[in-house]
Amino acid sequence: MKKNLSYALLSLALTVSGSLSAQKQQNMTRPKTPFVWEGASVYFLLTDRFNNGDKSNDVNFGRNKKTGKLRGFEGGDIIGISKKIDEGYFDKLGINAIWFTPIVEQIHGGVDEGTGLSYGFHGYWARDWSKLDPNFGTEKDLAELVEKAHAHGIRIILDGVINHTGPVTDVDTVWPDEWVRTGPQCDYKTFDGTTACTLVANLPDVKTESTENVQIPLFLAEKWKAEGRYDQEMKELDDFFARTGYPRAPRYYIIKWLTDYITQFGIDGYRADTVKHTDVSVWADFKTQCEYAFENWKKNNPSKVLDDNKFYTIAEVYNYGISSGQDFDFGDKKVNYYQNGFNNMINFEFKWDAQKEYEYIFSKYSQKLNSVLEGYSVLNYLSSHDDGTPFDAKREKSIESGTKLLLSPGVAQVYYGDETARSLVVEGTQGDATLRSFMNWDQLEKDKKTQDILLHWQKLGQFRRNHPAVGAGIHKEISAKPYTFSRGYTVGNYLDKVIVGLDLPQGKKALTVSSVFQDGTKLRDAYSGQEAVVIKGIAAIDTPFDIVLFELKQ
Repeated sequence: MKKNLSYALLSLALTVSGSLSAQKQQNMTRPKTPFVWEGASVYFLLTDRFNNGDKSNDVNFGRNKKTGKLRGFEGGDIIGISKKIDEGYFDKLGINAIWFTPIVEQIHGGVDEGTGLSYGFHGYWARDWSKLDPNFGTEKDLAELVEKAHAHGIRIILDGVINHTGPVTDVDTVWPDEWVRTGPQCDYKTFDGTTACTLVANLPDVKTESTENVQIPLFLAEKWKAEGRYDQEMKELDDFFARTGYPRAPRYYIIKWLTDYITQFGIDGYRADTVKHTDVSVWADFKTQCEYAFENWKKNNPSKVLDDNKFYTIAEVYNYGISSGQDFDFGDKKVNYYQNGFNNMINFEFKWDAQKEYEYIFSKYSQKLNSVLEGYSVLNYLSSHDDGTPFDAKREKSIESGTKLLLSPGVAQVYYGDETARSLVVEGTQGDATLRSFMNWDQLEKDKKTQDILLHWQKLGQFRRNHPAVGAGIHKEISAKPYTFSRGYTVGNYLDKVIVGLDLPQGKKALTVSSVFQDGTKLRDAYSGQEAVVIKGIAAIDTPFDIVLFELKQ
């Protein structure tokens, strides 16, 4: 396999019946491309590290002490994401869902974990789930972001934490004993040794297995009173527990607070954090309330409903891989999270599979997703905010990364900066901080190589977005050399078929495409803008690129 070169691609989109003549196919109006979660392209970003849209909210709650490198707030916010939506950045990249790190109010103080002082810039250290952190923005900012995203056909996925609170600091008290445990630390040897424990020292673990009624912590009640919203918050909690019949146990309070963002703003999905560290029953209840809230929002906002898709949930079960099928093995117990509240699970295996040949990856994923995982999906990624062993740590294979990720069956997660070769090695950082530098907008603006990398990701991303068959279709190899394959996807009266060729020569190239479309069909190469006509089952084109994206000419 060639390395550090653009991988060639030849594809054709066919969305009309194969039994029709080529001329009739050309004249028919193509059905509107549906949004299909199983083939979505998800852009994952750290809210604080993507784009600073409002510098007036950069410092709050006295968070101005010197921190370890890349362990403090740097100004990214909700408005910054919205501005990039307005600019069309996500449209050009073919993104149709954005997932960003939690935006609820974080602990006010910081902690020193041996890496210098750290603040909760990442969003995973909740202090108050019922309110947004002013460093990230306001409810008005979030409402506008969702509205803008939906206008661009982009779904919004929030990040939800139920497993733990934020650490205890000199200004942030520990939650009551009936809410959390502060030990022992997890040993990961059994189910209980993974769930009834704290992830690390000084990270209070919510007692998600508890069914005991508990009261709102005193500090939270006092906070709400000072903010003038105590009565309203308590009324809403009373209504929630009366409607659901749940006990007033810790997990149900948090479920209520997280699903409020669906009811109020119409977000489309949740990525759930540290799923395997909670009681299993949490997530089935969470999904039930998410779906209730989503349908309630649709009922109250009929003009804003995008489609008939249900609320979507993605599980972070650390070390789950697609080879495991539906089960995750704790050693002494297996758990099926797909049948306990989730549509999708993050696939920690993909970065290893990406080291292998195309056909190995594509056939393996298609087989799994269309058999044991049928009706579900996985989220593939090559780098992330907390994975210290990414596929391309030195950013030497950005072209290959884009080709493999965006052409693989399953949901694709583009981690912010994958598409611009943002450095994952930052001198002077400790631990996962090296993965969390600010988005390299300046580099993108000035560097031609970075711009060329982005262009490759954009073309593949738009192709993937326009053709659900790429991510959600059934894969079939056509030829080993030149390597070509087809993908087919059907839903209702919508049919999408794709042919892809990789590692083609620069200059003249011809592929056998008769299994997908008939002679006389007019095609357009979305990569070069050139056109071709199918003759004797062959699509031929002459371009300076080693990649071709053929689609039915409109």
